Parts: sequence; C-alpha cells; structure tokens
Amino acid sequence: MAQQEVRQYELQARSTETFGRVLCSARTHHFVVDGPVQNGCPGEAITPGELFLSGVAACGVELVQVLARAKQVPLQAATVTIRGVLDPNNPVRPELSLFNVVRLHFHLKGVTQEQGTQLIEAFKHR
Repeated sequence: MAQQEVRQYELQARSTETFGRVLCSARTHHFVVDGPVQNGCPGEAITPGELFLSGVAACGVELVQVLARAKQVPLQAATVTIRGVLDPNNPVRPELSLFNVVRLHFHLKGVTQEQGTQLIEAFKHR
C-alpha cells in the first residue's frame, strides 16, 4: 500500500450559558451539541453520541465514493444508516463510556451486488 499523507484535525468545544449545551468550532464552521436529556441536558440539538455516529456514517459514504471512483465502479449514490447501542448496565469497559454495538447498513445505487460487496469489503479494510 502506498504511503499516505498524515492528516491532523482540530476542533474546539466550549461550554455555553445553558447547562449541557456545547458550542463546537471546526475551521470556520460552528455548531451546537447538546448532552442527552438522561444527563439533565437539553437534548434538543444533536448529541455527542449522534455526532460520533454521524462522523462514522459520513466517512462510510465518502470513502465508498472514493473507492468506487478509484475502481471505476459506476456508483450513483450511497446511503449509510448507522445504529449504536450504549448499555450502561453492560459496559464494554467499566472505566469508559463506549458503544456496545455499532452497525452500519450500506445502500448503494448503480452497482451490482458483487461490486457493492467489493466496495464494502474495501471500506472495511481501510
């Protein structure tokens, strides 16, 4: 595999006057994240867990597009549905809050079953 460029990302998150509401900044983009209502937070904006899962799902869509282009596969559209389960009564590691299960479901338009399987396998091995 060819040497790839190291990427670094930086984001700032700061508290606001509303308990459990966080203002995040990435480059010139700003967005609000609310802690979940179970923690006594507003829960109105996207929550940290949802934000984490959306990052994984977005990575899935983008990477499958990149892989399809590189393999010259005629992918017309990609959708990823992701579901995460966090069970505090059955922690993966007691000292950390981790999802017990994360499952991705890909829907790929414009490709054969075989091409889709190859794209997903390539995604899983990246």
